[in-house]
Parts: sequence; structure tokens; C-alpha cells
Amino acid sequence: MREIKELLKGTILFEQLNEEELEKIAGSFTSKNLLPKEVLFQEDSPRSRFMVVMRGEVEISKRVHAGKEVLAVLSKGDFIGEAVFLDDTVHSATATAKTAVLVIQLTRERLQVIRRENPRVYFLMVEGISKLLSRRLETSSKKLVHQGTDYHADGFRMEHDLLGERGVPAHVYYGVQTLRAIENFPITGVPISHYPNLIKGLAMVKKAAALANLKLELLSEGVAAAIVAACDDIIGGALHRHFTVDVIQGGAGTSTNMNANEVIANRALEKLGKKPGEYDTIHPNNHVNLSQSTNDAYPTALKIGLLLSITSLLEGMRHLKSAFSKKKKEFQHVIKMGRTQLQDAVPMTLGQEFGAYATMLGEDIRMLKQAARLLNETNMGGTAIGTGINADPAYAKLCIEELRKVTGMDLVLSGNLVEATQDTGVFVQLSGVFKRISVKLSKICNDLRLLSSGPRAGLNEINLPPMQPGSSIMPGKVNPVIPEVVNQIAFQVIGNDLTITMAAEAGQLELNVMEPIIAFNLFQSIDIMRNGMVILADRCVLGITANKDICRSYVENSIGIVTALNPYIGYENSSSIAKEALKTGKSVYELVLEHNLLTKEEIDRILSPEAMLHPRRWTEDGR
Repeated sequence: MREIKELLKGTILFEQLNEEELEKIAGSFTSKNLLPKEVLFQEDSPRSRFMVVMRGEVEISKRVHAGKEVLAVLSKGDFIGEAVFLDDTVHSATATAKTAVLVIQLTRERLQVIRRENPRVYFLMVEGISKLLSRRLETSSKKLVHQGTDYHADGFRMEHDLLGERGVPAHVYYGVQTLRAIENFPITGVPISHYPNLIKGLAMVKKAAALANLKLELLSEGVAAAIVAACDDIIGGALHRHFTVDVIQGGAGTSTNMNANEVIANRALEKLGKKPGEYDTIHPNNHVNLSQSTNDAYPTALKIGLLLSITSLLEGMRHLKSAFSKKKKEFQHVIKMGRTQLQDAVPMTLGQEFGAYATMLGEDIRMLKQAARLLNETNMGGTAIGTGINADPAYAKLCIEELRKVTGMDLVLSGNLVEATQDTGVFVQLSGVFKRISVKLSKICNDLRLLSSGPRAGLNEINLPPMQPGSSIMPGKVNPVIPEVVNQIAFQVIGNDLTITMAAEAGQLELNVMEPIIAFNLFQSIDIMRNGMVILADRCVLGITANKDICRSYVENSIGIVTALNPYIGYENSSSIAKEALKTGKSVYELVLEHNLLTKEEIDRILSPEAMLHPRRWTEDGR
């Protein structure tokens, strides 16, 4: 109790309480122990309690496109879930025990008791929450104004580069070159941290380089260990918000590379008990970037980041393929009319139609895996143009060995580093596969929209699950919004492919400086395709139902079934029957009998819809 009381006494929520009130409120808390990686609450789960960290560290993270972003690591005295005082909405982030953790907590119900029985205490706690939120709002406002630089009482530290000296916010981990890039490239408003796998790829490259330089005795054990530890933090999701440069930038990725070098250097300095900017101990260029150039570190990190992200895309593709496979089985006995050029063709099952979609995705999964394997070849060790200047002769081999260990990937060193440094063909090929996937995905969505058209004046063979009202003026209208959004995703990916093609073509001599726009479009394509496939599966395909009677009636009333008569009455007779059926409105079945071309028993057997779904043997006389 005493420990809880002392902890609360020094916090903004309880600083105005007297001793008696502190004693009483401390007794209202219960304690909870958590093991490392145990979740306190999930993003989007209901808020139910207010907590204070007593011991250990709690990681606050948020879902992003290809994984998670760590927003903060809380420790002793920090609050968790304080918004429970203000509303009953859901958590905006996930809280996970990073180490063994002890928290004290007040449930929503207990807070209501305090509110009734001791309104003064409750009021002072809410007032403390208001002050806390006010400070956070001010910080956020400053961050928007200064493009990523938070308000902080420590002011600025001075750093210098080729162009001179600049003040860098004292608390940030990036340095002067990143600061200049923030100012130079306010293009999209999307920072490179929007793609966390790219950040992880950068940290993996820097870690492998440090380990290789350590083996070559180019870095001391202490410096290398600090760099490696900093990289591990970033690989684990920490500090991503300090990767602030825009995804579109000049300089062939130098701003991204220096952003990584500076963040890692300053985090490593912190590990050694130094302050950010004390580069005499660990320097972004001299130590973190040792034996490297942007021109080998950046494309290698890009390839690693893409490989990490492709894993997520493949999961989305498998999920959608599974959804179509389930529908294939569910609809295997639903007879319907197949169509070519939007005209009646021959009968099939709805299961066969959905099975084809599953097969398309299976083919593209194989194609994507094949294209992804090309990303395993890197130019790490080639430095500026592939000649390996400023790198030890043994460095390239050592670095790729360490990189394989760090990533767990089958990475290989290119046989010609000069070629590998300037050639972006692998990105063109990968984007081409993305385009192929998107074209086929869009075609599938076109089909779903057509098959569900109506409901009274269209095909109406299937029902898509209703997601939202479809019109601001037409009551009762429900639109196929999920296939529509996936169509648009496909258009974006196809456009991205053109951008990537043009950027790859724009390479000159020993380097392609357009890799940032290539990276941005590849990562965007992966994210939106993956998200689109998951949404299409979960919010559309799995909820599709079949209008069995309508499907069968189209078959029974179709002239297209006359095709099945070709082997028995010949093409000319079949054509005459089809022409007469179209002109008179009579059925094919009725006209064949009327012209004595087949007996009733024969036509029943031949024109049975189930008999027309697969190949079958027939004799020359047709009997």
C-alpha cells in the first residue's frame, strides 16, 4: 500500500490529493502481474480499466499496413487506459508487456463508485487527465507544424554537415541531414515509417554491416554492440516514428539511408550513456555507414522490406483463394448458364465458376513466389557503383553471411556488383506480377458485379452480402461496393506499374536515382492488394449466396443448350433449331421433338443439364 501511495503521489492525476484521500484511493487499486508478451488490451477492444505501471515495461503499438508500429514504451509511473475516465469507446492501440510487468488498476465500475462516494477525488483525477491530454494535444500540434518534431522542454542540439550548422530538436533521434530532407521533400506527407518493413530492412542491413565490420576489426566491440542493439530495437518496432523523411525524395535514397544512420547512431549513443549528437563516439557516417554507400545499403534494405511485405500479401492471397474454394464446394450442384461475350454459351455449375477464381489465385501465388526469389540477389558490398570502394576485400562476403543470419532469408551476393547496382529489372518484374494479379482480380470483381446485377432487371444469379445503403436518392438500393473498391485498387496497382516502368527506364550509367518512387509504389501496391483481398474475402465472397432457381431457369430456357446436340443431329440441324427457337420463342427441347430429330428419351438424356457439365463419350450414330 505504501509503495502504491508514494507512486500515485508523484503523478499529475493525484498530486492535489491530501494524505487521507491518497490513502483511500490507493486502497481502491488492485494489482496484476503479467508475463513478457502478455497482452493487457487489444486495439479496438472496449475500454474497461485505468492502470498505472508499477514495475517493468509496457509496449504501446498500433496496427499498420504490414505489421505494427511501436508508439511508446511505458515504465514505472506511466498511465495506461486513462481515457476510461472520459468515454466508453474502444482502445486506439494495443498494450503488451515487454518485460515482466506489475500494474495497479481501477475498473470502470470502481471508478463509478469513487465518483458517487467521493466526487472531489474523482473531479481532481479528471482534472489531472485534462491537463495530461492538453499537454499531449499541444505536442501533437507542434508535431504537425514542424513536420515530425515534437515540442520538448530540452530545446535543440546543434549539429553540422557539409552545408553548415543547424539546430535539431534535442529529443529526436534523427539528425541534421534528416532535418534538411524533411524541409526539402514535403511531397506526399507520407513518411518512410508508413512502411515499417522498409525500416526493418534498413535496420537489418545496418546490423549485418556492423557485425561484418566487427569481424574485420574495423569497429570496436563496444561500438558494434551498441549499433547492433539499436538496430535490434528498430527491428522490434521501436523508434519508427523518427523515420520521418518523405517516401518521395531526390538523391537516390540518400535521405532515407541517412535517416537510418542518424537514428541508429543516436540510439547507440544512448545505449552507451551518451547524449544524441555526441558523434565523436559513434558517428552516423563513420561508424553506422562504415563500408557502405546508399547505393548498396538502400536497395538491399528495399529488397528485404519487400520480401517481408510479400509474406503478408501471400497470406491475403491464400485467404481469398480459400474463400473461393469454399464457395466452389458450396455451389458444386448449382446448375447455371455459362456465357461467352456476354451471350449464352453452355451449362456449367456455379461451383465450377468459383473454382476457376480459386485456381487463378493459385497460379498467381506461384508466380509471385517465383518473382520474389529474384529479390534474394543483392549488391551489398558494392558501395558507390559496384566496385567496392572503401570496403575491405572480405567485407562483401562477410556482410552477406551476416545478413542471411539476421534476416533468415536465402540472400546471395550478385556475381557482378556493377551490374547489380544500376539494374532495377527485378522491381519491374515484380511490379509486372502485381499488375497481372490485379488485372485478374479486377476481372473477378467484374464478374461478381455482373452475376449479382439486378436484383429484378439483371442476372441476379448470386447475392452479395449487403454492406451499406447504396444511394442518397434511390431508396432500397444496395451496391456491390466491395468489388468496386477492389476494382479501384487494381487500377491503382496498374498505374503504379507504369510509374515503376518509367522510373526503371530513367536510370543512367552506373545508378538509377529513381528508386524511392519505385519503392513507394511497390510497397503501396502490396499493401492495398493485401488489404483489398482480405476485405473481398471477408466482406463479400464468404457471404455470397446463390439464387439456385434463377440459375437453373436460365439453363432450361436457353438456346445455348443446342450446342450439346451437335454430335447427335449435326451442326446444320442444331443451327436451324437455334434460329427457329430464337424466332418463335419455342424451346430447343420442343423443336427437336417437333422435327423428329431425336426421341424423347434421347433428348432427355442428352439435354440433361448435369450431363452437359463434363466431357462424355458418344458414338458416330449418336445413339
